[in-house]
Formats: sequence, structure tokens, C-alpha cells
Amino acid sequence: MAIKVLIVDDSPTMRALLRLMLERESDLEIVGAAANAIEARGMIRELNPDVVTLDIEMPGMNGLEFLEKIMRLRPMPVIIVSSLTREGTTTTVRALELGAVNCYAKPSGVAGDLVSADEGRLANLIREAAHVKVRGNSSIAAAPSAGQTAHVQAAMALSSARVGGNDSIIAIGASTGGVEALSNLLRRFPEDCPPTIIVQHINGQFAPAMASRLDSLCAPRVVLADADLPIKRGHVYVAPGNDRHLSVRGTPGRLHCCLRPGDLVSGHRPSIDAMFHSVAQAMGGKAVGILLTGMGQDGAQGLLAMRQAGCRTIAQDQASCVVYGMPRAAVELGAADYVVNLSNIADKALELLAA
Repeated sequence: MAIKVLIVDDSPTMRALLRLMLERESDLEIVGAAANAIEARGMIRELNPDVVTLDIEMPGMNGLEFLEKIMRLRPMPVIIVSSLTREGTTTTVRALELGAVNCYAKPSGVAGDLVSADEGRLANLIREAAHVKVRGNSSIAAAPSAGQTAHVQAAMALSSARVGGNDSIIAIGASTGGVEALSNLLRRFPEDCPPTIIVQHINGQFAPAMASRLDSLCAPRVVLADADLPIKRGHVYVAPGNDRHLSVRGTPGRLHCCLRPGDLVSGHRPSIDAMFHSVAQAMGGKAVGILLTGMGQDGAQGLLAMRQAGCRTIAQDQASCVVYGMPRAAVELGAADYVVNLSNIADKALELLAA
């Protein structure tokens, strides 16, 4: 049965372009194209699409406002189609935090060239989204004000004990649903948290905005990883771009970020498996590995390598995952010491490093 897709975009040209991209796919059916949120709301009720592609920058009710209503009233898979302006990338990351399944960079240029350059990427995102069970936004935290953020950070700094020594780290991998999961998890980290490295599957052009958004939400400092950047306490390092793998090198207490080009690993670049394997080799068991929500199997083998090296390992449980793919693969491999609900993962990881 074909996947039913609703396109929502205020630009007639973009609606036509997206339709042209998707109508070539025999397993996708474009059931409608709406110019604004009001039209889209009626089409969702009438046509019952499986996946919605949603433009963020629309007149009237913008995409974020409409997405919040969808996730509250009729949760369903939504792919954000966004421009690559600074405002566009920032808003897209907020949409992912609100529950959008994935993001697609809005193309620009001559229509024929854009259709051929897409190479089926949008169609593949839609196919993946159609398998996602969206829970809605009851667990989504609203964006805090500056005063609220400062208060939370101060409270965390005062109440947290120094967890782990100078020679332990936390390594986290995530994919579909990961931005929402990371924002919830990292808000529970103390300001002086153990050094933490993250590989999140996301279009690399959105990675800087994701790091900036996470930095605004939590007490530790969240930055994009850079070549040879020392890995320090109180810092969280996020893999940048799609062109290089993130790994660690050095010895416990004297670690640096390593960014290297290379082929896809487990279907991805940056790859969670590549990062976890490097931690297993460098840390001698002085690390906690966490595998969060995501489609596929990236991270499962690497988490197993970490466990076999003596590290403690955690997989997110099915009930709190947007997609229980990567964690399931890890559990089935015997890679996870613990299977934990998202709301308890931060506490569990810090507990393991304090033991």
C-alpha cells in the first residue's frame, strides 16, 4: 500500500517541486498540497495522510505553531522542509525537539537540477517516517526563558556532586527522535558533568543550530567537536557535519576529539559505531555508553565493543523511544548492561560513573 503524503508549503513553486520529486516514487502517493495551516488542518482530517512535509516559514500560523497543534491533537509523522538560513536551521532544530521526525534542507536553484540532485533523499526520509509511531508532545518541555535557564543551571550546579574522575567520559549515540531525547537527557546533567561526546544522525547543516539549542537548555557547555579539541569536564561535544567521523584519541584524562573523513560506517557518517569503537579502545572501561532512539542498527556493535572493553552500557527502553531500532539491535546483541527509560538515563549514567 502506498504511503500517503501531504505537502504543506506557502510557495506554489515549492509545492510543485516537492510534488515532482515525490511523484516519481511508485510507493508514495501525494494526496494533497496545502498553502497554509488552515488548509492543511482540513486536509489532514479529510485525507488522513501517513506523513506530512511541513514548511516552517508560512504566513499566519507558522510551522512551529502548527506542529505543536499536530503533536497535541493528532500526533503523526512530520518532516520539516526548511531553508538553510540561520533562522531556518534554528527553527528546524526546535521543531525536531517538538517531535518532528526529521528535517530536509529546502533546495534552491533551477527546478530540474534540484529534482535530479535530490537523489531520492526526501522520499527515503518519508519512507522512514512512515514507520515511526509518534507519541505526541506530553513529554516535550517548553523552551525556557533566559531567567528560567539561569535558575535551572544554578540549581543543578549547587545540588550536584562531582561525578566521576577526570579520566571517565560519557558517549551518546542517537538518530530518529534524538534531538528531543537529547534535550531531555542533557537537562539532567550537572554543570560539572563528565566529558560527553555525541553522534546524532542529522543533516550536518543543522548541526550548529542543534548544538546551540542544546547549549541554551542545559547546564554544561555544549559545543561542536573540532579536530584536536581537548575533551574536558563540564563540556558536551557534538559531531559536526556529514563529511567526517567523530572519534576520540589519547588516554583517559588526556583525550582529544578526532575528526576524520572516510567511508560510511553502518550506513552513516558520522557513525555512532565508529565513535563507540574509539571509546572502547581508548578508555579501558572508564566510560558509559548510551544508545538512544533511532532507526537501523548503527551503534549496536560499537556499544557491544564498549561493554566487552569493560565500559558500562545503557540502551533506551522501547516505551520512551520514538523508534526502537538501534536500542533493540543493541539489546538483541547483548550490548546493553541496562535498558532504561529516557527520564532515568541521565541519573543512571551518573550513578554508574560515581560507583
